This record gives sequence, C-alpha cells and structure tokens, in this order.
Amino acid sequence: MESLRQSLNPNKLLKEEFVSNLTGSSMLEVAALSTIIPGLVVLRQWSSFSRVNVKINVEASTPKKDGCVAPHRRDFRSYAVSLSVDYLCIVLPVLLILTILAEWVHMFTLLLIVVLLLCISAKGSSYIHLKGEQLSSLRATITSYRVLVVIMTCLSILAVDFKIFPRRYAKTETYGTSMVSLACDSLIISLMDLGVGSFVIVNALVSRKARNSISMNWMATLKSTSPLILLGFGRLISTTGVDYQAHVGEYGVHWNFFFTLAAVSLLSSLCDIDPKYCGIVGLLILVGYQACLLYGLNVYLLSNERMADIVSQNKEGLFSIFGYWGMYLIGVHLGHYILFGNHSSLKARNIQATRATVWIVCVLFWFLTIILDKYVERVSRRMVNIVSSYYKSAAFYRHKLDCNLAYVTQVIAQNFQVLSILTLSDFIPYEKSLAIEEAFNQNLLGSFLMANVLTGLVNLSMDTLSASPVTSFTVLLGYSFLLSFVTSILWFCGIKIKFW
Repeated sequence: MESLRQSLNPNKLLKEEFVSNLTGSSMLEVAALSTIIPGLVVLRQWSSFSRVNVKINVEASTPKKDGCVAPHRRDFRSYAVSLSVDYLCIVLPVLLILTILAEWVHMFTLLLIVVLLLCISAKGSSYIHLKGEQLSSLRATITSYRVLVVIMTCLSILAVDFKIFPRRYAKTETYGTSMVSLACDSLIISLMDLGVGSFVIVNALVSRKARNSISMNWMATLKSTSPLILLGFGRLISTTGVDYQAHVGEYGVHWNFFFTLAAVSLLSSLCDIDPKYCGIVGLLILVGYQACLLYGLNVYLLSNERMADIVSQNKEGLFSIFGYWGMYLIGVHLGHYILFGNHSSLKARNIQATRATVWIVCVLFWFLTIILDKYVERVSRRMVNIVSSYYKSAAFYRHKLDCNLAYVTQVIAQNFQVLSILTLSDFIPYEKSLAIEEAFNQNLLGSFLMANVLTGLVNLSMDTLSASPVTSFTVLLGYSFLLSFVTSILWFCGIKIKFW
C-alpha cells in the first residue's frame, strides 16, 4: 500500500520543497494586485456587452425543497456569448497577471487607474441624472466580491504548482505576505496567505449575524457547518490515501482550514454576541492572542516537538482559530455597520456615503497594518523563531501558523480595497450581474470543490515542476475554461449543488 501511494505522487518531496522557504511579495505589489483584479470586473460591468440578455421562464420553474426556484434559461446562444466575453475580460487577464505578465503588475495598475478615471470623468454625468432613482446598492457589489475571491482562489490553487507562477505570490514560510491565500496543500481554499483571511472576511460581511437575522441554535449551526466538517475529513483521508504533498508545520498533522472555518462558525454561533459589539469583542480577542504570542505562546507553537495528544499534534491549526475568530467578529461588525445598516439603502445619497465609508475603512486598516508591521510584529500568517542566540548562530529557522494582529489588519485592508474599487461601478449605470458572476454565485462551494478535484487530478497525472511555460499556461487555460464552463452549465440548467 505504501509503494502504491508513493507511485501516485513520486515527486511529493520536490513539490513540498518547491513551495517552501518563501518570503512573499511586498505590500505595494499586493495592493497593486488588489487594484487590477476588481478593476477588470468594473470595466467589464461598464462595457456595452455587460447586459446578460438571458430570458427567464418563471412559469416553467420548478420549486426546490428550500423554497427556491430553478429558472430555465431559453436563449443559450446569447448566454454563451455573454459568458465568453466575461471569461475573456476577467478570468483570462487575471490568469495572465498571475503568471506570464506578473512582472508588469505595477505598470498595469497605473494604466488601469487611468482608464477608470477617464471612464468616470467621461460618463459620470449619467450618475448625476439618476440621483433620485434606485441605484445598485453595495449589497449587490458584495456578490461580485464573493465571486471574485472564489475565482482567484480556484486559479491560484493549481497555478501555484507550476514554475510559471511567481514564487513571491505563493505562501510564505516566515514573515511576509503572499497572494496565494490558503495554501492549498491538495485541495482547499487556497490563496495562501491573504486568501485564507479573505474567505473569513467574506463570510463575516454577509453572515446572518451581520444582517441581524435571527440567530440559529447550535444544532442548526452544526448542520450548516457539516459540509465544512465533511470536507475537512475528506481532505484528510484523500490526501493521506494518495500521499499528497502537505506541510505538517502549517496546520498540524490532522488539521486543515476547512476545520478552522467550521470552528469559527460554531464559536460565533455558541457565543451569541450582538453585532454592535462584535467589533470590540473581536479586537479584544486579537489583542489578547497577540499578547500571548509575544509573551510565550509562540515558543510552544514554534517548537517542532509533538506529543502524542491531539492538541500537540495540531497546535498550529487549533490556536490559529482565535486569530481567525477575532477577524471574523470584526468582519461581522463592519458588515453590519456598513452593508446592512439603515443608511445603506438604495438611494443615491446613501450609496455615496456608504462608498465613502468603505474607502475610509480601507485607508484606516492599511495605515494600521503599516504601524503594526513596523512597531509591533511583522505581518505573518506564519512565524519564524529567532529568539535564541543559538538558533540565530545556527541559522535554524522554523515556521508555523500564526495569524497575528498585523496579518488581520492587512487582510481587512486588502479586502476593503477590493470592495472599494468594486463600488466605483455605481458611477456608470449598467446591468449589475454578469453571466459569470451569476454562475459562480449560485454554486460557490460547488465550483470550489470542482476546482480542488481538478487540481488534484492535474497534480497526480503530470509533473507540474518540469512543465514548460507553454505547457503550464495551456494546462491552466484549459483548467480555468473547464471550470467556468461546467459552473455556467449548472447555472443555466438551474442546478445548485447543495446536500445539507
């Protein structure tokens, strides 16, 4: 059995080394990427092709168990054209920026900013004439944001295994930040550093608590988080079975980020905190966790010694829950205050106020990130142990999962930067939902699962490390197209993957 597992993934050690000892990219480059990607979405929404001319036959719709309906789309040709344009204007450019055009990021950022400003100045007058009408609210922009995070994740989890993907975008081993958020060892929500937090923030901003909905009891919460728990065990079993590359020092022996998401959800449900106070409670948790890290907890987390107990074997993942929970609570407070407050109605004047608030939050958290990174502790989802002079002299570095306070503030800053740019779309009237947005939004979890399965199949069927740039980009292009096509077909047929 052991020989069979090794034959399925003969380059396991090489692949683990390929994503090891990385320091990430600069904050400036992260900010540039966080400008380009939503900027492409805004330009696509403003384009003359942004209207999705797909007719919905409501009468022919069939009710689902949860009361939703599955619309049957008639005009597949029109839908296919809209989807193709969306793919060429959003998915393909993002894939190019993450691979062969990565060295041109800053130039593309400046160019995109100029184009956005020109479009606003040229067509912004149409916004003024519609001040008294109902415009697209920031809540609809959240849909674009959620879809964008998923698409970025799906592209990155496979791209990171190829040499065409810049190593500075991959997960960091010491201090630093990277664009591949949730280091998908084999499957998961993967954008290595910032992506992990992005999923937490996205879930928090649109959570039931942020919407001030009736809280679920613990049984209902357990049911809603059961997919994450099942996925966590599924990942553990599948990756162990095929001897897939994994880093024990990231989450522990058995833990993975699916379990972290489920734990954060359960904690937030069991500790029923009013959304008005979630911000201060989240801040207290983060400050307390940061203090524990600085005054001894990091020594335990940085130790490679693992006892037989389950806590010691999974200490990195278990203790990081506190950091992510604090981040989640702050996200809930911001979502409740900015997105679902009385001032965020559909009136034009309120949209302007909400947009200004989003931009202020973005600038504030970037400022906090710089201060914390310089004077408290460097941004780190993982830590490096350099406390002992012996370890320093021996150049003995160890990395572990951290989720410190500076990392939390940067995640919030980066997410609100993306959100703030997406709010610019309201300056020019357009049909809000793009075809690709509607498709992914209906099956966010389903598209992510499919991306993980395809990522695993590619890694087990070819040597990604020795692939040429042409081969690498061809595989990534086919992967992204297949993912978008299947997800869109599911939407067109009214199929929503949900088993809980």
